[in-house]
Amino acid sequence: MVCIKFVRTLFLTLGVGALLSCTGVPEGVEVVRDFEASRYLGKWYEIARLDHSFERGLQGVTAEYSEREDGGIDVVNSGYNVEEDKRESAEGKAYFIDDRDLGRLKVSFFGPFYGAYNIIELDEDYQWAMVCGPDRDYLWILARSPNLDKAIVDRLIQKAADLGFATDELIMVRHETPL
Repeated sequence: MVCIKFVRTLFLTLGVGALLSCTGVPEGVEVVRDFEASRYLGKWYEIARLDHSFERGLQGVTAEYSEREDGGIDVVNSGYNVEEDKRESAEGKAYFIDDRDLGRLKVSFFGPFYGAYNIIELDEDYQWAMVCGPDRDYLWILARSPNLDKAIVDRLIQKAADLGFATDELIMVRHETPL
């Protein structure tokens, strides 16, 4: 009986720990402060990203953020699947993990499972952002327009490299028509 309780407690602890680790911040990385969600809302273009199965093969990727009635943020990500010649989209929701003035949110596209959305660099005019997940396997550079000045992109890539992200694996996202 003690063994069963121990195993159940162990699995519960590991399960909760696994879920919490999905919404963490990579060690040595800090999220932005003085964040204003209302200024972050609207359309963003993905400029660069690390590769993941859920975005593989997509170009012309955008994210649209809007306010939810419950205080969260609605998320609509879309992109053009070149191989299948069609536009794809996914709808999700995001909520602040800590204070609303920190760029640290959790986002879900399916059920009760959340992943980290950590804003680690942000233009003072909210024209570009760099976002990471719970570890260094997830990284995005976003901008308000499909073309971001190369000097800014280079600076963000250097910052990401300094933080230990595999910037040599970044995919530069195309936005030209007919995407």
